[in-house]
Amino acid sequence: MSDKHPKQGKWRRVLAVLLIVAALGGGFVWWNLFREPAQELADDSMEEYFKYGSIGTEQQDGIPYWIWLVLPKMFPEYLPGPGGWASLGFGWEQGREMPVGFSKKVIGFERVGVNCALCHTATLRETPTGAPTIYLGGPPNRVDVLGYQRFLFKSAADPRFDAGNILGQIAQVYEMSLVDRLLYRYLLIPATRKAILEQREQFAWTDSRPDWGRGRIDPFNPVKVRALGVDPGETTGNSDMQSIWNMAPRVEHGMALHWDGLNTDLTEVVLSSAIGDGTLPKVLPVKKLKELETWLKALPAPKFADRFPVDRQLATVGEPIYREQCARCHAMDGEKTGQVLTLNDPEWAAAGTDTGGLPPYTDRHRADLWTPEAAAAYNAYAADYPWDFSHFRSTGGYVNVPLDGLWLRAPYLHNGSVPYLGELLEPPQGRTEVFHRGLDVYDPARMGFVAEGPDAERLGSRYDTRVIGNSNQGHLWGTDLEPDQKQALIEYLKLL
Repeated sequence: MSDKHPKQGKWRRVLAVLLIVAALGGGFVWWNLFREPAQELADDSMEEYFKYGSIGTEQQDGIPYWIWLVLPKMFPEYLPGPGGWASLGFGWEQGREMPVGFSKKVIGFERVGVNCALCHTATLRETPTGAPTIYLGGPPNRVDVLGYQRFLFKSAADPRFDAGNILGQIAQVYEMSLVDRLLYRYLLIPATRKAILEQREQFAWTDSRPDWGRGRIDPFNPVKVRALGVDPGETTGNSDMQSIWNMAPRVEHGMALHWDGLNTDLTEVVLSSAIGDGTLPKVLPVKKLKELETWLKALPAPKFADRFPVDRQLATVGEPIYREQCARCHAMDGEKTGQVLTLNDPEWAAAGTDTGGLPPYTDRHRADLWTPEAAAAYNAYAADYPWDFSHFRSTGGYVNVPLDGLWLRAPYLHNGSVPYLGELLEPPQGRTEVFHRGLDVYDPARMGFVAEGPDAERLGSRYDTRVIGNSNQGHLWGTDLEPDQKQALIEYLKLL
């Protein structure tokens, strides 16, 4: 027995060494790929979280920070113009390292994801050379979401997207440790390229649809394809991004949410929006998003009068016109406000005026996007999670939305097809057929962002109302008013 003890001791020592090596290796892998400390933000306010906080998109779609940082310098030809990421219209606060709507979170390594503010932050300038003001909760007239994705797709498909080139660019701005260089060279850069190219295949259906353009998005076909496994078919959902301020009265009055009223539960809308942005359900930060929901309920709409003058006397003349023509469907306490008006509802056709032979109905493509099949799939999507979904539905129409902060929600209609508020009170044949959207210089007289001229053409995206999903037909209410009545009504609308 004495002869066996030394051998047993030897194997025990070997086993101990192997266990230590495995533990160290596991710790190294965990530290560099999976550790997840609390995100560092400038402060603990919900405003800061809305602008830069993580909603969980870094887990599936996060891009390693240093790769994300150098891509615009490496592939400027795939951007719409000079200025790096800013050329895609992202709002950027002075002194911040990232645009509003982007988060940086450590999951093993620093990763960049997107959040709610990307699609819900407006910017406005009074002059072409003026500094932009950022309005949280507003629709971003400038942001080109599909342009951002396609930039990533083209960059990843470029042969120059390799470890040598990317590390060379990173070395010009940051000195990496040896471990980080090896991690980036042999793992993160190849894996990032592969993941982006796989995502390109998931978005291949966008190549057969009209471009979203600046300030617009197809909000639910990506969800159908990536999360639900539902074929988008021939549907085109291109539509304006919506304002998300003043949510408390919407909840109080039981209003339907989204353009087509596909859900009436704000909690489900907030959680599903994070999933739509690329968050996996297993990492959905439910508690934090609930805090965000509470913050959104109290977020006020910005006031036109805080920025531009209002003719109060004329607005007084316009108020009874608003009460008669608009309040039933658009006042916070309106009889029909927040309800879905289906496209076969006789109220559409009875709205009112000679259209010159054009159909009186609004563009129906966004209403047809969310099918009964997709609604059923989304209601079943979270069955294994305590938060669950149950309020998704297909409506076949559009919601009569409140008009709070209307002045900052141009261009108008669900698809952003009418550049100025005054044009919405004209019959469809009197509305601009082709314009450019994406300039954030505001015209307070016409109640909209400047949509013509060299700056709009250079910095914006061309909007042709004859393209599928872009029709400016419909919403005939108020088009038969006299010119002085329209002027008074618009002056009153500036106060909402």
